[in-house]
Amino acid sequence: MKFRCSRAVAFVALIAFAAPVSFGKKADRKTASATVLDRNSYICSNCFFGTSDYYYCFDAGDKILIGYQKVPSLGWKEHETNLLTRVHKGYEPWSPASDKVDISYDDKSIYVTGADGKEARLHQNYQTDIFLHSAQCRAAIHKAQ
Repeated sequence: MKFRCSRAVAFVALIAFAAPVSFGKKADRKTASATVLDRNSYICSNCFFGTSDYYYCFDAGDKILIGYQKVPSLGWKEHETNLLTRVHKGYEPWSPASDKVDISYDDKSIYVTGADGKEARLHQNYQTDIFLHSAQCRAAIHKAQ
């Protein structure tokens, strides 16, 4: 009887450890040296704990990538500043240091490195036509629709 019980416990333990591994396959990231073609934002001005959306368009050589970042913001009285950045530095939007940036991307996200060396994740989104200065970015959005 003890042998059957210990075998059942071992089987349950094996399933408990194997289940997270089988469901968590990471997507393969591709790396590229990209050019920032355009960027724009929907700023939450005069809002009390809202989010501002920042959009970026990259030319990764063989592909145009469009990503956005949602940043929690508090701009109740000072419309141009995010008062939450005084509390937590993670509430600052990503800002490219130059027009040429190194990125890595998969099917859903774009990963960029900020000026402070920390990696920021941008979600890919080809549904919002927000770009004003690049015909390539607008064409990528209209191609996806």
